[in-house]
Formats: sequence, C-alpha cells, structure tokens
Amino acid sequence: MPKFIKRASQIQAIIALRSIAITIQLLLIFFVNLVLHYQLPWTPLFSVIGLEVLFTLGSSFYYRKHHPSDDKNSQTAILIQICADIIFLSLLLFFSGGATNAFVSLLLIPIAIAAVTLTPILLAIVASLAIFSYSALLWFLPMSVMHGNMEGHFIGMGINFLFSTLVVALVVGKMARSINQQELAIAAYRENLLKQEQVTALGVASAQVTHQLATPIATVQLLADELAEDFPNNPVIDDMQEQLTRCRESLADFRAMVFSIKEQTIKPISCQQLLDDIKDNISVNYPDIELELIARHQDNNSINADAALLPAILNLINNAIRASKANNSLRLSIESQIIGENWQLSIRDYGLGFTLKKLAELGVKPVASEQGLGMAVFLSHASLERLGGKLALTNHQDGGALVTLSLPASQA
Repeated sequence: MPKFIKRASQIQAIIALRSIAITIQLLLIFFVNLVLHYQLPWTPLFSVIGLEVLFTLGSSFYYRKHHPSDDKNSQTAILIQICADIIFLSLLLFFSGGATNAFVSLLLIPIAIAAVTLTPILLAIVASLAIFSYSALLWFLPMSVMHGNMEGHFIGMGINFLFSTLVVALVVGKMARSINQQELAIAAYRENLLKQEQVTALGVASAQVTHQLATPIATVQLLADELAEDFPNNPVIDDMQEQLTRCRESLADFRAMVFSIKEQTIKPISCQQLLDDIKDNISVNYPDIELELIARHQDNNSINADAALLPAILNLINNAIRASKANNSLRLSIESQIIGENWQLSIRDYGLGFTLKKLAELGVKPVASEQGLGMAVFLSHASLERLGGKLALTNHQDGGALVTLSLPASQA
C-alpha cells in the first residue's frame, strides 16, 4: 500500500478522535457546572468548541473529496490536524484553569500521535508547539494562585511536562520508526519470496517444455536429413536445417545455463565481449534492424555474472525490437558505459513507450501484453536481482521506452 494512502486513513482517524473528544469535552463542561457546581465561563468554552466542530466538519468533507496526492502532502495535512488539536485544547484549558486544570497532561496525546505518524522534523514542530502552549498556560496563571510554595510546584510541573514531552517524542518516535522499518522489511521479503516462487514455477515449466521439445526436434531433424538426401541444394530444406540448428543450440544453451545457475558458477565477463555477443545476436536474428551501438567503457572493464546474464539482456532487446517494429520503426539504440563502480547498459526503442500502469507492473510480476513484454521483463528483472544488479524502466524524453540495467563492474 502506498504511504500516502495509509496517511489518508490516519487523517480520517485523527478527525474521528477529535469528534469523540468534542463529545467528551461537552459532557465534562456540563458535569463540572451542573454536578460539581464549578462556575466555568460557558461563552468562551462553547465558542472554542464551536470552532472545533466547524474545523472538524470542514476537514472531514474536504478529505473525503480531496485525497493527498503524495506522502509529503499527507504529512503536511496530518501536521495541520495535530497542531489544530493542540491549539483547541490549549484554548479550552486557558478558559478553564490554565495549567492548574487536571486535564493539562492531555497535551501529550497529540505528541504521541505525531510520534507514530510524522517525520522527526515535523514531530519536533508539534513538540515545540505543545511546550510553547504549556509554557503560555503557566505564564498567564493569575498571581492569586502563586502563594506559598506553589510557584516552585508550577515550575516543577513545567519541567515534568518538558521531560515527558521529550520522552514521548524520542522513545515513542523511535519505536514507531523501528516498527515501520520492520513492516517494510517484512513486506519486501514477502514480495521477493512471491517473486522467487513465480520464477521457480516458470523455470520448472520451461524445463518441462524444453525436455518435451527435444524429442520432436530430433525427429524433425531426421526427416530434414532424409529430405536433404532426396532433394539436395533445395533452399527450403537448407533454411529448415538452419532453423533446426538454432533450436538445438538454444536447447543446449538452456541446459548449460540451468547447470550454471544450479552450480552458482560466477565468472568475470568482459563488457566488450558481452557487447559483441549482443551485436552478433541482433545481426543474425534481426538483420533489418538499424542498430546504434555506443561503447563508453574500457577494454579491461568486466562484470561478475553467470550464464543467465546474456539471455536476460537479449530478452530486453527482443522486447525493444518488437516495440519499435510495432511503431513502424527499425531503429534501436544501445549504450554501454561505466558510471562510478557500475556497468550500465541502456536500451532505447522507438516505440510508443510505457503507460503508467505498465511502468508500475513491469518487472514486479508477469503482465499480459500483446507484444509479450511482461514475462520477459519479469524474468530479466529476477535474473539481474540475483546477480546484484538493478533494472530501471522509463520513457525516453524524445519518445520510446528506455530500459537501463546496471551491475557492479571491475577491472581485469
């Protein structure tokens, strides 16, 4: 769940708590006046509560129609709600005894709420406002209550409130951030576990299909050999033999890749050699593509990877070529460069680009697509993550999609 959606529910919870607090405030005012016979100033108290009701209703209607668009806006909205609570509570306390009111410790509640919902900087603003409000309540106490040792008592109350504010802000805030980090870590672990389960299932299915294809390919090869003997120099049979050879090589490469992944065989691969393999693959499989290949790395740059890296890159390139052709273009741009300690490969197609929905889903899970984008990107993303790399999907500023992968680089 995005953070700003979670914040929106927190705003509604704060508004609901204020509604309950307004009811309790009214009941307490009537109880103190009618049962305990303490004469409280009804006019200012009910005026403050009236403003509180109007603010609550306005906030409720506003946030039902206007949800915060991002986490920053939602944080600001929560800060406004909490600061409003402090101001309303401070005004009610001011007209009902000030710092001598037994409910003055309620100023700690907004701080506790801020500690679990706001960032440390915004929490500091809320705590400062609460301390300022309490200090003002102490400052405006009438001199008539400052008899005997009461002055020292009120100074002690102020120090106690300051200490309590710091404890609530620091301890509760630290615990809330720790719990939030644990929740994020658990969510990331579950997402990664689900992704690995999907990759495993796809791998098992691919292995089964590959095993089943081996027999019919061998049978077709025998038939092709017999046809070649009966019809020598036939271009159709020669093309069939070539395609069958590619199928056998692909099956052999798949078996070698599976064995390499199983044995966790990691070895240095030259960036230039990898780029040459990519160029050769494109020239053989897509001779009509106008390839723009830019190499900004040195000959001794290399990366540590296994046999799954090249197929993962070729998956992305095949997708890019399909996207360009779907937009009646035969162009493809690939750039290899070293940035910091990482090797970065950028693949730009000249298609229509990604939609916002596709950008949110591609690489996270298999996605149905007319061009078959989702499965290949998902598998490539999983392979790069296993090798310690990253995959970024964006739209190029001049049109088309831009896929950028990065892996830790080293020098031979």
